[in-house]
Amino acid sequence: MKAFDWESRIREWSRQQIEALEEYEQEELSPEVIESGFLGYPGATEEQISAAEARLGVTFPPSYREFLKASNGLHSTSEYGIRFYSVEEIEWYILGQESSIDNLIELHQDLEPVPDEEYFIYGNEQSYIRVEHLQTCLEISTEEYFMIFLLNPKVITTNGEWEAWFFDSKYGDAQRYPSFGQMMEEILNDPEFLG
Repeated sequence: MKAFDWESRIREWSRQQIEALEEYEQEELSPEVIESGFLGYPGATEEQISAAEARLGVTFPPSYREFLKASNGLHSTSEYGIRFYSVEEIEWYILGQESSIDNLIELHQDLEPVPDEEYFIYGNEQSYIRVEHLQTCLEISTEEYFMIFLLNPKVITTNGEWEAWFFDSKYGDAQRYPSFGQMMEEILNDPEFLG
């Protein structure tokens, strides 16, 4: 994947998001966010990222590490929007979700497994998720209206990227991407994706 200028893309996306808000909605944002026009946070240090990796026992995918260095999480534009976690908040999705995941796995147990040649198609033609992967996904955002961002360490590319999910916990489905970077390119290029 080509180099992605995280800071400038987040700044441009932030500007679009803030400008799209009604005046009363802008008043919900902190004065610091309004003044800076930036929905990001100061970037995480290498020490912060490494500490989170050690705590979780993983090495984050390269595109996610670069994102965290540019912005240690992302503000939501409202109290009901999705907020991306800082490195200190990232956790395993299964914590607190074990019974929901077990129920979802049970619901899918009689379905034919999705073969690789279908599973690894991304975009509008993609097949269903592999629900058992939820047992090991990392939760990287808050959940709002049953939607949450997850990283899936069960699918790792040769360059260390993990599959990324925009997961719908109500229906047990997700929009999947081959990497966090590719998912965020789509989000940051679509002002209405999180708006």
